[in-house]
Amino acid sequence: MSEMKQRAEHVRKKKAAFGPDVNLAEYSRQGGAWEYDPDYRGFSPEERSRLLTTGIELTDEDHAGTFLQADKTIVHCRAQQPGVEVLPITEAVRRYDWVADHLWRLVAVDADKYTASTELDLDNGYFIRALPGARIEQPVESCLYLRTDGFAQHVHNLVVVEEGAELHLITGCATHPGVVSGLHIGVSEFYVRQGGRLTFTMVHNWGEQVHVRPRTGVLVEAGGHYISNYILLRPVKSVQMYPTVTLNGPGAVARMQSILIAHPGSELDVGGRVILNAPRTRAEIIARTITTGGTSTARGHLVGLVPEIKAHLECRGLILAPQGVIIAIPELEGRVAGVEMSHEAAVGKIAAEEVEYLMARGLDEDEAVSTIVRGFLKVKIEGLPPALEEEMERVIQETGKGL
Repeated sequence: MSEMKQRAEHVRKKKAAFGPDVNLAEYSRQGGAWEYDPDYRGFSPEERSRLLTTGIELTDEDHAGTFLQADKTIVHCRAQQPGVEVLPITEAVRRYDWVADHLWRLVAVDADKYTASTELDLDNGYFIRALPGARIEQPVESCLYLRTDGFAQHVHNLVVVEEGAELHLITGCATHPGVVSGLHIGVSEFYVRQGGRLTFTMVHNWGEQVHVRPRTGVLVEAGGHYISNYILLRPVKSVQMYPTVTLNGPGAVARMQSILIAHPGSELDVGGRVILNAPRTRAEIIARTITTGGTSTARGHLVGLVPEIKAHLECRGLILAPQGVIIAIPELEGRVAGVEMSHEAAVGKIAAEEVEYLMARGLDEDEAVSTIVRGFLKVKIEGLPPALEEEMERVIQETGKGL
């Protein structure tokens, strides 16, 4: 094969690795005619149970604010505490002249057909803002919900953490218990001003034939902190997610961590990039992936553009079924002298001697496997609702059975 053909084949394989292409025309743009629900009375017990295991509690108690969009409709939106704003993005654009200037700055509108379709045919999305100096102790809870089978949801979200403010945002994305297929496209742009702190926890609980295409950009100014937690435990058809975080001021910090289980039939392509563009910036990307028969690609890319930066990338995968596939793609890119960057990647299986060791101490085989899986997935995530922690424990127990 000629060198030109080899390069073309490399490009073809790299593009193919980003997951299956989705035909937008196959999905409906006619969502349900849902009404605004100030007291969450329109949710069935089955819906409540599913959303609860996604981290969505359907209550305004113990939350600084709440936002819930079902298909195209905003069914709940409220700010509960001083110092925080929660609005539909369409209303925020009408209320504040500056909001429009912050859209499509961190994510290119022409990045792909998914971003373009969101701009051309927007449903809505959330606008969440922590005011200067506000320390929002309780989390803001948001939910992007597919309530109609075969529906394609287009949302654009904007989060602004002003100078010196702190905010924890928990976003639960899920489907109605009766929804099997659909498409979710979510464009999100996050701004963390000087000395601000944003913790963003996203939990996905989709249907088995749902395709998910988040497109995210984050800008962190001097002394700011951005912590991202991504949790995917249940089956989904495909997820393609590769957020880019730019640390644009001295002392800015980013930490991105993900916990993924690739079930049979699932195709996950999840990763992230951090661009360290100022001295004394720090970044860490941590991924824990388990496959029980699906395919998971874990990507990480650290880019050091100036001296005096430190960054680390860690990708670990555990294969629990013969047909499971894990691909780890760590990348370090240093552009100048004086950068300090490292990575480690490992893909393996549960060692028989580890199971035997635990069984010798009184555990049965399922308990032993579950204990090892639990230890492997152990990543510290603060502020999770108790129901979500219980769901994580339950899924880990299920994953260990019969393996």
